[in-house]
Amino acid sequence: MGLVFGTRASDSPWVESVWTCRSDEVEEMTSVASETWGLVFWEQAGRAHAAITGPESRTGKAPVPEGAGFVGIQFAVGTSLRTTATSALVDGGIVLPDVTGRTFFLDGAHRETPRPDDVEALVDRLVHEGVVIADPVVAQTLRGSPPAAGERTLERRFRAATGLTQGGVRQIGRARTAALLLASGETPGDVVGKLGYYDEPHLARALRRFVGRTAQQLRAGTGGALALDPGQRTTS
Repeated sequence: MGLVFGTRASDSPWVESVWTCRSDEVEEMTSVASETWGLVFWEQAGRAHAAITGPESRTGKAPVPEGAGFVGIQFAVGTSLRTTATSALVDGGIVLPDVTGRTFFLDGAHRETPRPDDVEALVDRLVHEGVVIADPVVAQTLRGSPPAAGERTLERRFRAATGLTQGGVRQIGRARTAALLLASGETPGDVVGKLGYYDEPHLARALRRFVGRTAQQLRAGTGGALALDPGQRTTS
């Protein structure tokens, strides 16, 4: 059966999405570049684990162990952890210590491991305690209404909040959107026009760098397990 994914949006401004995954056999998955960081909790062979995951600047390969079940939180762009520089998480992460079947340890305290339907309660507590913080300048800029700040100031704020450049954040987001459009059946020409790529070769280079698939593979659903749209079941 391969990998079975599930995802949902969140009404929390601090959360981009909540996802689950179950692996029924050992499999290698292609990870897609991401402009966001996250928390992930999983169980395998009766043991509980937790980790902070960082933004990913490019596509890569990740082994998925057999019989593991995951719950993940992807935080909104512009949020970060109080005690951990996001730049230190890019293309990596931190395995959290002292994890049990019911709790994990973060920022000096034991916290209850969330289920998929109560993630927002955990996030609310982390925000209330100042464990998770946000730079509103980043969110405003991405929405198209940047504050009156110089370009150097904006770039510095983006790097501090996301670990990436402003251009990098936009390129990754656009490539992920392009991949989803292609997977839904749109043509490369349509995607080029909708998202403002210069031409199809430009789109192809972005997909190769950030998604690890060609437009043809995305449209056909081939190429193996892909961490792109957890709302679909993906098999190799």
